[in-house]
Amino acid sequence: MGTASKTTAADKGAPRRARSDDERLSPPSTPTLDEVIERRVSRRSVLKGALATSALGGLSGLVATVRQSEAGERSQFNFIEVRRGVDDTHHVSPGYRADVLVRWGDAVMPGAPAFDPQAQTPASQVHQFGYNNDFIGFAPLPRGSGASNRGLLCINHEYTNEDLMFPGKGRADKWPFDNVDNTQVEVEMAAHGGTVIEVARDARGRWQVVTDSHYNRRITPLATEMALSGPAAGHRRLRTNAEPTGRRVIGTLNNCAGGMTPWGTWLMAEENFHYYFDSRTPDSRGAVADPALLGHAERINYARLGIPGRGMGWSRHKPHFNIDKEPFEANRFGWIVEVDPYDP
Repeated sequence: MGTASKTTAADKGAPRRARSDDERLSPPSTPTLDEVIERRVSRRSVLKGALATSALGGLSGLVATVRQSEAGERSQFNFIEVRRGVDDTHHVSPGYRADVLVRWGDAVMPGAPAFDPQAQTPASQVHQFGYNNDFIGFAPLPRGSGASNRGLLCINHEYTNEDLMFPGKGRADKWPFDNVDNTQVEVEMAAHGGTVIEVARDARGRWQVVTDSHYNRRITPLATEMALSGPAAGHRRLRTNAEPTGRRVIGTLNNCAGGMTPWGTWLMAEENFHYYFDSRTPDSRGAVADPALLGHAERINYARLGIPGRGMGWSRHKPHFNIDKEPFEANRFGWIVEVDPYDP
């Protein structure tokens, strides 16, 4: 769930969500992978090695690459370095070009309304491109062809920033935004998950979105039904009031890493799902449950995971994110999600 870190004076001014990314919630009894790598190679060597190869194939490949770099092999990336700076222009090296392919709110499904940040609705967002892209994978068309001029982009939408999405919500260090209303929560939910969208390269060599493709679709924690499979499917700790079989879950959230399988499916990895689950039911003294979760059915598991996360404020409007009302809902997230992009 992260690595140990020190909190500095500068960190204290950062949003709590960003700081908590570095908290080690489940201390390991053995060194973490980060610590193992840090003992063997410097950060500078890793960066040199990453530029010296087009792909890193596991830890052994990483070590081999670093050795090549340290042996003095010249990088094949001979572009002119872009000067450091922050402004409203997307800078690329001379001789290169960057084009905007798709943005938050752009149409994904045929008939999607034009994006209007002042009038967002869940019904619009489920047909529009989602928020905060993380992993991007490419699935060629036709399937298995390896063709390079047409294919499907498989894109994760990890999380949302309320202060940037909704006018008047304030700065990020005011997070969580308990003043976000039910409609805005549903817009956020519709902006999570993933997008499958067809793209094609035109005669000029530029990629364009195929807006009327039957492959295009959104996957969201607002409305997309997913099947739970494998040994855990049906287990009592995956059962909820809304879904007592423990074999289905609505959607996927906080999708960070991802990958494309050799058989052509897309994998999404659910990451910081603990942010979304809260405990807001007052006890006899009027206080909500503390992080120790005394008496809770999942108290040991949730304490290890950092639940209640008290991060998104969704439980005010969506009871299934309240662990007092749905004690096992959080167990239904934090999984690897497999999607067939070729089968809408």
